[in-house]
Formats: sequence, C-alpha cells, structure tokens
Amino acid sequence: MTIEVKVPSLPESVTDGTLVNWKKKPGDTVKRGENLVDLETDKVVLDIPAPADGVLSQIVRQEGEVVTTGEVIGTLEESAGSEAMPPATPPVAAASTPSPTAPATEVDLEGLSPAVRRLAAEHGLDMSKVPGSGRGGRVTKADVLAFLEGRQQAKPVSAPIPVMAASAAPRPAPVVAPAGAPLPPDSLGRLEQRVPMTRLRARIAERLLMAKNSTAMLTTFNEINMKPVMDLRNRYKDDFEKKHGVRLGFMGFFVKAVVEALKRYPAVNGSIDGNDIIYHGYYDIGIAVSSPRGLVVPILRDVDRMSLADIEKAIGEFGQKAKDGTLTVEEMTGGTFTITNGGVFGSLMSTPILNPPQSGILGMHATKDRPVAENGQVVIRPMMYVAHSYDHRIIDGREAVTFLVTVKECIEDPARLILNV
Repeated sequence: MTIEVKVPSLPESVTDGTLVNWKKKPGDTVKRGENLVDLETDKVVLDIPAPADGVLSQIVRQEGEVVTTGEVIGTLEESAGSEAMPPATPPVAAASTPSPTAPATEVDLEGLSPAVRRLAAEHGLDMSKVPGSGRGGRVTKADVLAFLEGRQQAKPVSAPIPVMAASAAPRPAPVVAPAGAPLPPDSLGRLEQRVPMTRLRARIAERLLMAKNSTAMLTTFNEINMKPVMDLRNRYKDDFEKKHGVRLGFMGFFVKAVVEALKRYPAVNGSIDGNDIIYHGYYDIGIAVSSPRGLVVPILRDVDRMSLADIEKAIGEFGQKAKDGTLTVEEMTGGTFTITNGGVFGSLMSTPILNPPQSGILGMHATKDRPVAENGQVVIRPMMYVAHSYDHRIIDGREAVTFLVTVKECIEDPARLILNV
C-alpha cells in the first residue's frame, strides 16, 4: 500500500518551512516514527516522521524547497502488518528516534539528548572522543556538530592552493556563482564560499530591519555598581545551589529588577497595535540566548509569580535547549520585554535593538573594575554599563530613564527586591 508522506500541522505562527536534510533516499527501509527529513522554520528545526513501517519509494519535494502544512513531500510503500500514523501528528522539535540503518556505535548514549543520540547514530561517532561543553562535561548537539565540522576540515584537499608572489597583479573582483555552488580560487589562490541564509538568519535580518525602519528607537545608558549583588551571591551561592539544585547567577536578579521596574512604568511593558496601545497585565520576559543556529529568544512567562530559583532553573533549561536545538516554537512566541547579555562575550557597551512588537529591551554588559567616586573618595568597584533601548512613540524619555534607574537601584540594593520598596 502506498502512503503519502505529508507535512504535519505546523505550530501556530509558522506558515511554512524549508526542507533541509533528507535522512533517507528512495529505496531505504524506514520505521514508523523515524525522522525522514528536517524541516527548518523561522524559529526551530522540526522532524517529519515516517507515518508507517516500509520503504521510501519516492521523494517528491527536494532539499531547499519551501513547503506548507499538508503538502506531499514523498511516498512510502507500507510493509505488511504495519499501522500508519495519523496524518495530523504534530512535528517534534529535534527529538526523533535514531536511524536503525545508521552505523552502530559502541558508546553508551544514555543521558544524552535525543538530538545528540541521533547525530551519533547517523555518523557512527565514538562519543568518548567528542569533548563536551555542557554541565558536568555533558556533550551537546553543538559539540557534536563542531566535532563533525572539524573532522571534515581535517580531510586532505584534492589539490594544493597555488601561492602567488607579493608583487602579483591587482586583486580581481570576487567570482560570483549560483547559491550552493563552490567558488573557484581567485588569481591569488584564495577560496570563497557562497551559501544561502538559513531560515532563522533570514528571519533575524528581517526583524532587525523592521525594528530599525518601523520604530522610533532611542537608547539611554547607565552604570551599575555590582558589588552589593556580587557580595550577596558569594554569601549564599553554595546554600542556594544545595537547596534548589541550580547555580545562583546574576540574570535572575536582573529579571526580578526588570519586573519591578515594569510594574512602575507600564508603558515600557506595552506595545503598539495600529493606532492603539496595548498595556500588558502580565510580565513575559524574553531572554536572548546564543545557539549554533543564531540568536533565539525563549520566553519566561508570568515572571512576577516566579521565585529566583524558578527563574534560574528556567534560564538554565533554555540555554541547554538552545545548544541542543530542542526549543519549541511555543517557547519562543510572545514576550512583553527582552533582556540580552552581551557581557558574556566581553561587550563593554552596545545599543540593543528592539524585538518587535515589544517596546523595550535591556542590554547587560561586561562587569569591569573601574575607579568611581563614593562618599567623596575614589574607590575601585565592579561596574557594569547597562542600556535600555525603547520605542519613543510609546515611551517618553522620562519613563525610559527612570525605568533604567529603577533597575539600577534594585541591583545596587538587592533588599529592595525582597522588601518591595
């Protein structure tokens, strides 16, 4: 019996996707639920599973093609006695069963994420040779991809690259080739590569340009003395980790401080819809996280109801999911305000760009020891520059500045977060 392989119902807010990597080719045997192809959307990569046991007979839509819900992308000859999956089965984000036809690995994959296990099975990796960057040395999807890329680059090239003398002719214009095609070396023997943008990168570019062109964005800056919150963290971090099972970081304090400031200045928590202003009565905070595919912003929902431990746990989980590529669309949809931390990469000061339709974003930066005046004396303190970018159409300068001052006061005097003063 021939079964059509269709694109399952896509999550809300996702209209289409791009087929990026067929796992099987015509004639391959597949198992029910086994991932056949990766579907890249604007936010996440989804798996399209086989609807039944059988043999993949035809691939209808090729890699790089854009597809929508219900489109037929291939056909499957069902094995006798197998039961087909319901056609409306929703896609699973980066968590499919490893291919039974992939080379076997002698390493115990227990404890690894589904995405890591799948990559290990597909490439026959000895996971003991893959260095882990996760908590406790845990191997993440990003670690496996980096290992595979390094192994590919280690392969010898087919021909040496010619070396030209320093007095060679003027540099020629770059060679243009179709997308995905290898570019030949220029006259100096230097290589270039042309690759299409990923869906996520294209979406990021689109949203950033939209934020620049459709908002009246302005940024105000301040600096925060981090010593009080650092002293508090150093005093209680061990007890905090023992009780809650998660490390006490600084992001939790900033999330709490932002929520307190948003309560005092509701316009910063609002958004513009046409000629209307929407004042949100809840606090869904987006936390910008770097992933192998680019910047993603998972959402902490109803943060005003969360404890500091709950916030730290959720942020840690989001960070791991971003590395493993297992964030869902629902976890990255919505949000009323965003926090981004360029300081983890060493940034001293920057202007964060709004995440539409939100009207505000807080940028954290690196903490550096600097001389400051304190009670008439010059002292050395760990200082952090912070930036608040806002949409001037809805937020006045006074509100934007005092919002940031409130965040500063809460961090410099953490007792305010406990006493609500």
